[in-house]
Amino acid sequence: MGNSYAGQLKTTRFEEVLHNSIEASLRSNTLVPRPIFSQLYLEAEQQLSSLEGSSRVDNEEEEEEGDGGLEPSSLSNAYQLPPPPEGCCTTDGFCQAGKDLRLVSISNEPIEVPAGFLLVGAKSPSLPDHLLVCAVDKRFLPDDNGHNALLGFSGNCVGCGKKGFCYFTEFSNHINLKLTTQPKKQKHLKYYLIRNAQGALTKGPLICWKGSEFRSRQNSANTCSSSLFPLLEGSGSLAAFPSDPVPGTNSIVPVRAQQAGPASDHPSLTTVTGPAVFNGKDSPKHPQLVKNNLSALPRPSALGILPNSGPPKKRHKGWSPESPSAADGGFPQGGGNRAKHEGSGMSCIPQAGLVGSTSVTIPVVASGEPVSVPDNLLKICKAKPVIFKGHGNFPYLCGNLNDVVVSPLLYTCYQNSQSLSRAYEQHGASTVQPISQEMQLLLTVYYLVQLAADQVPLMEDLEQILLRSWRESHLTEIRQYQQAPPQPFPPAPSTAAPVTSAQLPWLAGLAASSCNDSVHVIECAYSLAEGLSEMFRLLIEGKLAKTNYVVIICACRNAAIDSCIAVTGKYQARILSESLLSPMEYQREVHYELVTGKVDSLGAFFSSLCPEGDIDILLDKFHQENQGHVSSSLTASSIKKTAMLDAGGVPVCASYHLEPRGVRPFQLAVAQKLLSHVCSIADSSTQNLDLGSFEKVDFLICIPPSEVTYQQTVFHVWHSGVLLELGLEKEPVTKQRVEQHVLKLDVEAQARFKAFLQNSFQNPHTLFILIHDHAHWDLVSSAVHNIYSQSDPSVGLVDRLLNCREVKEAPNIVTLHVTSFPYALQTQHTLISPYNEIHWPISYSNGVDLYHENKKYFGLAEFIDSTLSGHSLPLLRYDSSFEAMVTALGKRFPRLHSAVIRTFVLVQHYAAAMMAVSGLPQMKNHTSVETLEITQNLLNSPKQCPCGHGLMVLLRVPCSPLAAVAYERLAHVRARLALEEHFEIILGNPSSGITVGKHFVKQLKMWQKIEDAEWRPQTYLELEGLPCILIFSGMDPHGESLPRSLRYCDLRLINSSCLVRTALEQELGLAAYFVSDDIPLEKGTKNEALESDGEKLSSTDEDEEAGTEGCFEAGSTSEKRSPVKRERSRSHDSASSSRSSKASGSVLYGESLVQPLGPPQGELARSPPPCGPSEEGRTPGEMQRLRVSQGSTVISRNSPGLAPQPDCSLRTNRRSLQVPATPSSQLSSSGSSSTCAVPTANMLVLQASQCSMAKACRQPPVVFLPKLVYDMLLSTDSSGLPKAASLLPSPSVMWTSSFRPLLSKTMTSTEQSLYYRQWTVPRSSHMDYGNRAEGRVDSFHPRRLLLSGPPQIGKTGAYLQFLSILSRMLIRLTEVDVYDEEEINISLQEESDWHYLQLTDPWPDLELFQKMPFDYIIHDPKYEDASLICSHHQSIKSEGQGLGRWLNRGMSRKPEDLYMRRQTARMRLSKFAAYNTYHHCEQCHQYMGFHPHYQLYESTLHAFAFSYSMLGEEIQLHFIIPKSKEHHFVFSQPGGQLESMRLPLVTDKSYEHIKSPTFTPTTGRHEHGLFNLYHAMDGASHLHVLVVKEYEMAIYKKYWPNHIMLVLPSIFNSAGVGAAHFLIKELCYHNLELERSRQEELGIKPQDIWPFIVISDDSCVMWNAVDVDCAGEQSREFSWSERNISLKHIMQHIEASPNITHYALIGMRKWASKTQSSEVREPFSRCHVHDFIILNVDLTQNVQYNQNRFTCDDVDFNLRVHSAGLLLCRFNRFSVMKKQIAVGGHRSFHITSKVSDSSVVIVPSQYICAPDSKHTFLAAPAQLLLEKFLQYHSHRFFPLSLKNHSHPVLSVDCYLNLGPQISVCYVSSRPHSLNISCSDMAFSGLLLYLCDSFVGASFLKKFHFLKGATLCVICQDRNSLRQTVVRLELEDEWQFRLRDEFQTANAKEDRPLFFLTGRHI
Repeated sequence: MGNSYAGQLKTTRFEEVLHNSIEASLRSNTLVPRPIFSQLYLEAEQQLSSLEGSSRVDNEEEEEEGDGGLEPSSLSNAYQLPPPPEGCCTTDGFCQAGKDLRLVSISNEPIEVPAGFLLVGAKSPSLPDHLLVCAVDKRFLPDDNGHNALLGFSGNCVGCGKKGFCYFTEFSNHINLKLTTQPKKQKHLKYYLIRNAQGALTKGPLICWKGSEFRSRQNSANTCSSSLFPLLEGSGSLAAFPSDPVPGTNSIVPVRAQQAGPASDHPSLTTVTGPAVFNGKDSPKHPQLVKNNLSALPRPSALGILPNSGPPKKRHKGWSPESPSAADGGFPQGGGNRAKHEGSGMSCIPQAGLVGSTSVTIPVVASGEPVSVPDNLLKICKAKPVIFKGHGNFPYLCGNLNDVVVSPLLYTCYQNSQSLSRAYEQHGASTVQPISQEMQLLLTVYYLVQLAADQVPLMEDLEQILLRSWRESHLTEIRQYQQAPPQPFPPAPSTAAPVTSAQLPWLAGLAASSCNDSVHVIECAYSLAEGLSEMFRLLIEGKLAKTNYVVIICACRNAAIDSCIAVTGKYQARILSESLLSPMEYQREVHYELVTGKVDSLGAFFSSLCPEGDIDILLDKFHQENQGHVSSSLTASSIKKTAMLDAGGVPVCASYHLEPRGVRPFQLAVAQKLLSHVCSIADSSTQNLDLGSFEKVDFLICIPPSEVTYQQTVFHVWHSGVLLELGLEKEPVTKQRVEQHVLKLDVEAQARFKAFLQNSFQNPHTLFILIHDHAHWDLVSSAVHNIYSQSDPSVGLVDRLLNCREVKEAPNIVTLHVTSFPYALQTQHTLISPYNEIHWPISYSNGVDLYHENKKYFGLAEFIDSTLSGHSLPLLRYDSSFEAMVTALGKRFPRLHSAVIRTFVLVQHYAAAMMAVSGLPQMKNHTSVETLEITQNLLNSPKQCPCGHGLMVLLRVPCSPLAAVAYERLAHVRARLALEEHFEIILGNPSSGITVGKHFVKQLKMWQKIEDAEWRPQTYLELEGLPCILIFSGMDPHGESLPRSLRYCDLRLINSSCLVRTALEQELGLAAYFVSDDIPLEKGTKNEALESDGEKLSSTDEDEEAGTEGCFEAGSTSEKRSPVKRERSRSHDSASSSRSSKASGSVLYGESLVQPLGPPQGELARSPPPCGPSEEGRTPGEMQRLRVSQGSTVISRNSPGLAPQPDCSLRTNRRSLQVPATPSSQLSSSGSSSTCAVPTANMLVLQASQCSMAKACRQPPVVFLPKLVYDMLLSTDSSGLPKAASLLPSPSVMWTSSFRPLLSKTMTSTEQSLYYRQWTVPRSSHMDYGNRAEGRVDSFHPRRLLLSGPPQIGKTGAYLQFLSILSRMLIRLTEVDVYDEEEINISLQEESDWHYLQLTDPWPDLELFQKMPFDYIIHDPKYEDASLICSHHQSIKSEGQGLGRWLNRGMSRKPEDLYMRRQTARMRLSKFAAYNTYHHCEQCHQYMGFHPHYQLYESTLHAFAFSYSMLGEEIQLHFIIPKSKEHHFVFSQPGGQLESMRLPLVTDKSYEHIKSPTFTPTTGRHEHGLFNLYHAMDGASHLHVLVVKEYEMAIYKKYWPNHIMLVLPSIFNSAGVGAAHFLIKELCYHNLELERSRQEELGIKPQDIWPFIVISDDSCVMWNAVDVDCAGEQSREFSWSERNISLKHIMQHIEASPNITHYALIGMRKWASKTQSSEVREPFSRCHVHDFIILNVDLTQNVQYNQNRFTCDDVDFNLRVHSAGLLLCRFNRFSVMKKQIAVGGHRSFHITSKVSDSSVVIVPSQYICAPDSKHTFLAAPAQLLLEKFLQYHSHRFFPLSLKNHSHPVLSVDCYLNLGPQISVCYVSSRPHSLNISCSDMAFSGLLLYLCDSFVGASFLKKFHFLKGATLCVICQDRNSLRQTVVRLELEDEWQFRLRDEFQTANAKEDRPLFFLTGRHI
């Protein structure tokens, strides 16, 4: 038969099944008995009795598909296919009749299916990607639970229609499966086929052979209600769970599954997380299967190990490492045939929301008989053994499967140890061998042997041991690999002989022999089944009571070994089995135990402990006795208080003050780092953030769904003032408005987030900062949410909101993740670039305090440091008596979860401590010293303060149901003890707010001076000073801050088995604290000691430890203690006082105890409790403490013996002997006032009682931890880093390899980030899983930042400060410094009889305007240092007040200070501003040439030549014209010779076009010049040409690729602005003529061609218009306002002026904030124009700019134009703003010496020298030297002219600046020029500059000069100088001397200018 098995039925087993079958048939309602053989072969073992009898998942026994070709162990030949019949079809995918059977081909064809048949899909090894369609009788298929499939086969071929195949072998041949192994229907019939909505046949759920899958197709909707992601994130550790509901698997350190092998496409290979156990290849592809395979059981089932105890079958060996199938399936090397999902251990994972796509099956191979797990195993052993599968084959288990747990983690670890060698082999290291199986096992035994009795094995530790061993054995190869380039090299000879399988058991036994039976080795002869049976036998017989680990080795089978390791130690087994629970399952398990009453037995046990009877009876008795008055013991000993009273008689506490809110230096530094990162994103060339386009900042803070965190964040935002600073709100800001900016990520978050996205879309000019606070919370992928959305809509919310496409693509949203634990965001797939991480800075670097703060942060590192020797009391402690009691109860109640036990014990301890402090001293024996210390200080602290301030105790209970139980119990005890008004008990639940009693609210309001009657505390910070126990629940803290009055942080109940770095650090982060930096913590003062119990200096009760388990080192029991370094402060173990010696557990636990010596217990019990917190002063050699007894007596004790004692037994006997000077009887007396003789030297006098708040600011809280966590934190690795730091960083990630370097203590946060980015990958449930970053930059999101810093350090304040400075910076980016200077020389303005009275005229009236006189005086403030120009209208009286002030200006100024002095105003950029190269926005991308269509290289160079007679040569200019601008030009042909620049017509009217071409000369301002006129022109079409020097062409082209460049000839490289103006004007006139001739041919008149051009400075930034409102036509009274407008508006207005072609120059005012109304009253002026001029090149054809000029060339040109009789018009109603630009322009000219080594500063007096002198020549143009010399030293040439305004210097045909104290009179020598009348003026000097032939002797004779007046003639050379003197007959009236000849200080080759001076005769 096709399904035959090569094995014999076992008679006993057969009889058992037969019996069960008959019995079941008799009981059954159905008529058909269940087939016996199917029970034996195809049905899983029925679940053994459990509480709810739910079914379990059994493992699929079949081998992984695709393993054909591997030999069965008992057969010598592989399976032989019978030869196919002659002539039939043998094509894969077709039947032998040639019909296509592939699902893809026939999915839409109608297929006849007989009644009772189902369509199924068969898998063929030769067609792995196809399913073959078959019709099979459903009786031969399993039911939904994998049961009741008949043996045999009945099927039809759907291709050819052949029916009646009775054997699967025959059928497989017919459909051409071509198998190489025995055909089995279980192996090859894989899937049911179903019709989808469209009627097409598709692949359905897996066929549930052997019950390994819950098929339940009909249950697809019944997804379980529990949360799913813990499982997905979980390690997927597989184990048989306890009989109580222990669903799922979360990754925790002791048994975390590492990823098998190197990272593959399915990283969760070893993470089976549910009953839906799919094939590794298929599961990720078929998410629909997930739904179909969710079990919908009523509650989690405790399913057992694969229980098929049928006869043993022939099995294949495991895949060889080379097997391609192993690689194909993505399985770890050698993992092919291991347990189908780790086989026998197939953790009966209950349904808690399991996702199939993460499930993977790893086949297991059974060998030999099944092993029966004994009944009552748990009852006898007191713990469930945890069995780790190791190498080889693992047998089936049957029987009582609920009492064992099986895990594949060790197997995975071993598999991973093979992966490193492969990594080396990829680089050519072909000889590196993996570590052998024997060596792996031996090292594991060594590791287990050295573990202490209270330590739990960690996979991380074992991995490191294997890694070190492998490294040492292959050191040579590794070195070669690391140093040399990859290449094959010969194997290095191995020095040590390898361990053989025969030696292994002997060596393992030898290793275990030294450990006192802690490790027991069992050697098997045949299979592991023997060893497991032996182990179970020994456990039942109690012979493994002292054994923690059993190692089972079977080394007989060929060379391979089989092994497994069982953890049988009660402590270790409990922790390891509980560690398999995900947080959700842990909560559910606890809830189940509470609901079902399982914990009642625990309560009953507690009641039986109390010798005086039940505690509740005692409480009731006490309540009745003390009814109506408060506990006497609390009031009797109240200390006399000396309290200050305020004015109202209310007591005042000096220690209580609210923290001043401000930004600390650290926060400011972090905010600035954040800002610089945002700027660097904006500055990068990727254009991902355009800061220049944003006008304001808005923000949304997303926080976890915790009401307290929400209120706390709202409070921070409200009080930071950030909303006002960002301009988002106006005063007063209400709380409701603040809440708009804080989003709690709960069910309602989606709607608000959608509104936020809508807001960001509608406001593109607002930069939105999306702050994700507490960012390590909820990293679940939204894909997971899609599957489980019905059960928990909040799953994956962060991913759905913050990672949605809208957020990623919005250019105005920057996401900032903020967290203290960034590790899960630092994986290989992270979205955050490592360059965008900001880490909190360290405070010290090389001993230097970088940021001085008056408070010191006290975090985890400091807490750990406090435990080192040399410190005072450690702040981290554990409670040994509590741990001992929990351990003992754990053994007594093995079925209860340890969290339940721990909680009940701790609550009992608190209850007993309250009773003890309240007057029932006998209860001290029922609590621990630690809890007593906490309770005493809690109750006594309010009495120490006049106001009643107390301390807070944080009691962390992660599990909410347990927290509720603890709250009810403690509240009940408090009520019975009448302590309701002494302290509050608060239940802190993330989902709800804080509830505080009215009495305490009243106190808080009084302390905080709050008047609001409705006020209630909403954050824990508002509980400052309130004596309270805060029971803090929730699986994770959500960022809640705690007040400074927190004194004790009780973390004894945290889930110590769930050890991942994030979980651990966030629990300890609750205690993080700021302490005042003025008092070092280690050096307390005598009366400012650490607060601790008067009885005890330590956290752990050594007395109890001695009582329960003996001393730490001298172990009086056989249990060994952790090798925690004992050089740490001895205070971990209590050196307790007489009253703390209690045998808390001597009678309780029935374990062997050492009875303490000392006073009898009765006497101890009667001693009074201390009243008030004790205080210890600490000096290096001694510790002193205070005891305040009932009589307020002060007792000082000297305790010299607190140092570690060598003799352990002595320590336990020192209980009452610690104070040798004080008799024991006095110490423990029950009398009320006992006076003690004490050494006076150590006497401490108690001062006026001190408020606990006084100590709060100097001391961090004391933290109590579980022992396991305490050891984890205090043990360090080789680099000195706590072991906790090297744990898996987060449950949602996994290591890429177990062989990775360790974290180092010296690593910075950045290096740690890079480490995690290299060595961790997200699990499939992680939101980053789909982002395959792998270091590629393009996978990072460009606008995503990560801020990480220690918990409670002030990150919220830092990012709020960041928002403020970002907003300020954006405002600053949108602001510009513009010159804001009043016009000068207003008082000297000509008083003319003529004014332009038409105040409302939009354009000048030509006739009126021509009558206006020209105003010669310069009013532009930039010419404040220039010479005044005289005209006949001006007052000649120099004594005029205004003139006197003008003449005295500039005397005290340094020449170079001009730029620095000028006044500026900061203006907000309008939407019509001109921009520099730093501006980017969407609108002007194309304009700037950053558009893809306009690449940098798409521009062409064109020469343009014209002749100019004055230069006497042809001028050749070059145009660089981008392709996009070629339409502005005329070419001879496309791409041919440039002919002209197109000009419009005067008559053209276009509202989207500016007619005048704009020319901007520029130098040195390629980045800062304002050449982007897109916004200024309001998008209008315009022609803009940059005029640049040849040597700057390339850099300007780079920055402005889409601008037209006019490149000046190289001879002008050192020229000034005059040359640029000259060439622009000449070019444009030449172009005008060309255009006239070109368009004349088109019939256009020459005068119709537009003659104007614009010459603009490169610093014109904005333009304004004045709106005037005249009261009446003739009235001079008017009002006006100024507004910003576009340049387009101004240009179109001016260009539309009537008669515009009659004006030669048109300009506008320079803007000033203090513009007088008189300046804008008249709309037009006839005066000088500057900076932005509209030039008529036609009218000014014969007026040239001076090409040599560097300064004042515009004044010079204006005077020439006016003297030529042309009109200059200034539009006073328009103004231009000029930006202050600190670089380039005229400042780019530097005058230096030509002698390179001369460092002497050159002053203007050195700019000229005598001809032929040996003066140092200067490297500067002669013209520049001349102008600068005359500006500063012209008084040397014109001494009479100094301050002589009535007698100016006559300047002919030019204006040169002679400095502010000399006036000039400009005259033109041209015929018919307009000049002022000089007939009545006597001049004090004459300046002749390069005068031409128009200047003649007769012309000069018209002017009169004072006697002694001076002359200065300037010429190009000495020869022309002489010729000029002769030609102008100067010697007639002027006297010259030889020494009066000068030259500029230039070398001859630089063509100096020559001067000749003379005196008037």
